[in-house]
Amino acid sequence: MGILLKPIVTEKLTTETEKRNRYGFIVERSANKIEIKNAVEQTYGVNVASVNTVNYHGKRKSRYTKAGILRGRMNHFKKAYVTLAGEDKIDFYANI
Repeated sequence: MGILLKPIVTEKLTTETEKRNRYGFIVERSANKIEIKNAVEQTYGVNVASVNTVNYHGKRKSRYTKAGILRGRMNHFKKAYVTLAGEDKIDFYANI
């Protein structure tokens, strides 16, 4: 499994892509900015100007069932916002 787990494709990030040439990825929690930059450059063949990362802690969830209250937590994950240099673009839909 690589450092880049999956791209984030939402309306908010689509507008960021159009305005600031910025893309979002869910990445391994142990990855640092340099490793993320190298992974994006090798995978997509683009030049990366900057990388910003955000750690998300999983929310607590509970549900009520016949057996009682079941409590749990969603998974922790890390997001990386990658800004590309120049006129480089990433097309997530090219392989569909």
